[in-house]
Amino acid sequence: MNRFEKSFQNQPVIGLAPRPSIVYRPGLPALPEGTERHKVAGGGSLTLEIKAGDRLTVTDLEGGQPCEIAAAGSDGKSDAPVLDVRATNEASGLRAALAGDGESAAHIRNALARRGIDLGQAKAIRLFGATSPAGNRQSFTAQRDGILIIGAPGGKMDAQVQDTATPIEVRVERAHMARGKDTIALPEPLSDPLQDIRVDARTAKAYTVRAGEYIQIIDVSGRQMTDFQCFSRRKLDQGIENALDGTVTRTLTGRAYPTPGLLSKMFGFDFEPLVEVIQDTVGRHDFFATACNSRYYDDVGYPGHGNCTENFNRALEPYEVAPRKGWEAINYFYNTRIDDHNQIYFDEAWSRPGDYVLMRALTDLVCVSSACPDDINVGNGWDPSDIHVRTYSDKEKFSRAVAYRMTPDAEPQLTRETAFHPRFSALTRNYSEYRGFWLPQRFNNDGPVEEYWACRERVAVMDLSPLRKFEVTGPDAEALLQYCMTRDIRKLSPGQVVYTAMCYEHGGMIDDGTVFRIAPNNFRWIGGDDYSGIWLRQQAEKMGFKAWVRSSTDQLHNIAVQGPKSRDLLKEIVWTAPAQTAVGELEWFRFTVGRIGGFEGVPIVVSRTGYTGELGYEIFCHPKDAIAVFDAVWEAGRKRGLSPLGLEALDMLRIEAGLIFANYEFSDQTDPFEAGIGFTVPLKTKSDDFIGKAALIERKEHPRHKLVGLDIDANEAVGHGDCIHIGRAQIGVVTSGTRSPLLKKNIALARVDVRHAEIGTEVEIGKLDGHQKRLPARIVRFAHFDPEKTRLRS
Repeated sequence: MNRFEKSFQNQPVIGLAPRPSIVYRPGLPALPEGTERHKVAGGGSLTLEIKAGDRLTVTDLEGGQPCEIAAAGSDGKSDAPVLDVRATNEASGLRAALAGDGESAAHIRNALARRGIDLGQAKAIRLFGATSPAGNRQSFTAQRDGILIIGAPGGKMDAQVQDTATPIEVRVERAHMARGKDTIALPEPLSDPLQDIRVDARTAKAYTVRAGEYIQIIDVSGRQMTDFQCFSRRKLDQGIENALDGTVTRTLTGRAYPTPGLLSKMFGFDFEPLVEVIQDTVGRHDFFATACNSRYYDDVGYPGHGNCTENFNRALEPYEVAPRKGWEAINYFYNTRIDDHNQIYFDEAWSRPGDYVLMRALTDLVCVSSACPDDINVGNGWDPSDIHVRTYSDKEKFSRAVAYRMTPDAEPQLTRETAFHPRFSALTRNYSEYRGFWLPQRFNNDGPVEEYWACRERVAVMDLSPLRKFEVTGPDAEALLQYCMTRDIRKLSPGQVVYTAMCYEHGGMIDDGTVFRIAPNNFRWIGGDDYSGIWLRQQAEKMGFKAWVRSSTDQLHNIAVQGPKSRDLLKEIVWTAPAQTAVGELEWFRFTVGRIGGFEGVPIVVSRTGYTGELGYEIFCHPKDAIAVFDAVWEAGRKRGLSPLGLEALDMLRIEAGLIFANYEFSDQTDPFEAGIGFTVPLKTKSDDFIGKAALIERKEHPRHKLVGLDIDANEAVGHGDCIHIGRAQIGVVTSGTRSPLLKKNIALARVDVRHAEIGTEVEIGKLDGHQKRLPARIVRFAHFDPEKTRLRS
């Protein structure tokens, strides 16, 4: 150390001012104060209250989408001069959207009826059109108070013309910002409320509901926890406090807490069902711990702190419910978990402004809800706020649903039924949520093994409507897809399909899917994730490509008809024009345009594609034609032993065939080579640059992992995440596992270190803690079933 360093060492250190914590919250959009964001679904509409001076900005998010705006005064009279532009067009698109038979259209009609608004002869402002670019926007200023009805009109999409309906975004900058509890507007009621109850921050309120009525618990500002408890009114009158019991509910449902669907009920301590969950836009709650209590705060140094238990005791006193030191409750919006060390931990609530849980009372109830006062940790975001409760009549009908968000900052979309649901639901009640839709898990009487054999030996039909579809059009559509996909899109002819990967710059996968070439400048991308369409649109803007990427998932629903007899079945019912390829002539990864039954039949697109490893096809149609399509397939399939196919049987089929699944075989940390689809990256023959190419060249030259098949010498099940060992060292992980009916043994797909990926390598699958119990296995040829794809090509 020199003299200068010694001198400097003895000097006092001049510290910097403490820096504030930086946290990004895409789940809570950081809109400017006084700004609201709303979304109008393609083909849908919304109502919006507006005040004089408010600034309205309407954006065509995906391009090519018309928009209509009608206005009414606060008195309900239509065509009021609310905006600074006069409405001169017929509101035909809005009226068509409101005439729909969906739950969303019914809610908008109810909202208009509550305000006495009739759009029968109303005029509308019409914005945008077929050539509108993505992101095109127009702004208005409100001249007076009123109601706006905003629609994104769209009719039945022509699969060849690709005239889909896509979302419109509406932003409102309020001229006069509300203060206090009215700063954030409540969501529109689901119907006419029987009760509107505000539970102020740090308090609780009790209320009664009758059997069959609905209870909606709303997080007003977001990140606010609320405890809910209820009692059978009949038993309470007899002096019996039959309250919700978490232990009983977990035992009977096999879940940490109920969810919409089959396992939706909550039970009292005497096993009586009290409520069932109908809708849930959050999906993260707690049913383990009690409501917060004085002991909790005392023990962490905050004696006398307000708590939910004491608030419950005060609220329930009029009903003569005995006070408790700690109330058991379903703790809605509590983000509580148990880690690998058996430690209960919690974090900030997942709920956003307007998120809710909707329950149905199964008997007459006395209920109590709190707005948790916890401000000593992150649970309420350090800032307790209000909860709002609404109740609705037992005459109302609300669909069972959870919320799906395509991106963290997107508006929630409730689980929907596909257009084929009326037919499939007649065969089963066993459904699960998949990417915003209800899909059958298994069917009554047959079950997954019989469904599996039907596909392998005869023919099966399944619903694949949740696949995300995007219409990619414009003079630069080919250039966009050539740049964003790993396959050589330029080699596709109209009528051909190619399976491809889509990657980030570092080579990790965004999605896999298929590209259909409909015409020289018209393509359809079909994948599994909404984000793939957003990504394509972002790249088009970045590169300056004149191309539109418009979602068509809601305009094209599809079933898969798979199995050795699928060709004969479809030849019987699909008519094609002489200029189109007949179904019987379709080769693998080709598609044709046809009709069901004949020249006057409903229009369809049929592709020779699938996800089973068998000869098979997919039929795409507009949702309005789905029942006619299904009925034709079902009737022609009777003599061929047609069976419905659920997700459980599909998993057996695709694992045997070595077909990959998102977040199992691949993620954004996995490149196509590691995911077992290296054939989708033709580095030697695709000379054009594409996103991730440089990284993929490097990854191919220096591979780390390989997807392999495993045969397991044990009859115990293995599954996603099970560790794979050679000796003590872990050398891989199981990505998917199943019992193969055909091979009569357990098999798996696994990602292993390339140094141990040779066929015949003996490995062990770790169970329990990975070491106490092992299942012997060996690496075998990939895939287990028909590795040469002879059945697919037959």
